[in-house]
Order: sequence, then structure tokens, then C-alpha cells
Amino acid sequence: MASRQPTIRTLPSRRSIVAAALAFGAALALAACSGPPPATYDLSAPRESVRAGHLSGALAIAEPTAILPVNSDRIVIRTGADSVAYLSGAQWADRLPRLVQTRLIESFENAGLVGRVGRPGMTAAYSLVTELRRFEVDVTRNEAVIEISARLVTDRAGSVVAAQVFSATSPAPATQDGQAAIALDAALGDAMRRILVWTTARI
Repeated sequence: MASRQPTIRTLPSRRSIVAAALAFGAALALAACSGPPPATYDLSAPRESVRAGHLSGALAIAEPTAILPVNSDRIVIRTGADSVAYLSGAQWADRLPRLVQTRLIESFENAGLVGRVGRPGMTAAYSLVTELRRFEVDVTRNEAVIEISARLVTDRAGSVVAAQVFSATSPAPATQDGQAAIALDAALGDAMRRILVWTTARI
């Protein structure tokens, strides 16, 4: 009876392991790049006339402050009291704070309520300083929720003239196919109209 020869297994070298890992990583990167790009959504500025006061001088509108996850170009979804996520396959056209700043400026320009409005750096009597506290679709309540803290500051002394928190909601029965962005845009439009009226009534 012939004796059975032992099986010899050669362990891969360290170099071959590293090479295989790099190849695997490259394959994953290529797979990610080959996927469809995320859908990009914009926000709009109210265009209808608003009953408010008038400012003969100039108003500087600062870029809103925000913390993650709002300070990004991703659409935030609240999934629970203490949990949030980003909407898969979707993004804003710019970082959200910068996008909101642009639409706020457009809102004042469209209403024709101030002599001159723009970004910080211009000569202005007042500055509108805001903070994005919430800008999300709450899927537990099926609604878009926005909360913006606003302060009016004199450019010369830097003193706060007035401060208020603006909250707005809009129905959001779905998040896919742009529905989340549409609901958030509607809520933002409501908040911006009230910020516009509040601002011009105090300066």
C-alpha cells in the first residue's frame, strides 16, 4: 500500500498580500466611480411682494453658521429623537449655509425693500447674522423642519438691535424623487418671508 504524501500549502508572501489588498481597494474605487452621480437640488427665493418697511441704507447678510450635519451639501434626514442621516443619492447645489445666504439676499432684492443688500465687506448700516439650527426632513413626523436664529447687528458698534428664532415646517410624506428638497424649499420660503418682514420692521 502506497504511503500518502503530505499536502504542503505555501503561505502567501507579505508582498503578495499587500498587492492583493491594493487591487481590491482599486476595484472598490472603480465600482464607486461607476455608480450614478447624486441628484443635485437647489433652493429658491420668494418673488412675491411682501408687506414690510423700507431701508434706505445698505444691509449685509452674513453666511449662516451651522454645525454638522447641516454644514454640508447633503440633505439631512431625522430618523429618531437622537439620530440623523444623510439622504442617499441626493445633495444640495452648494454648501447649505452658503446656499441659504444667497437665497436670503435674493429675497430682499426681489422684494425691493432695501437700498442695497449683499455679503459682508460692503459698507452697510446693519448686518443680518443667522444660524441654521435645524434644516431636515423628520421622517417620524413626515415633515420638513427648519429653525433659523437671526440677529440684527449694527456695523459700527456691533451691538445687537434685535434677535429672534424663526421656525417653519412643511408636509413631507416622502423623501425620494426630490420630495425632500421640495418640502425643505417650501419651509425655507416661509421662514425667509418672515425674516424679511421682521428685519425691515426693526431698522
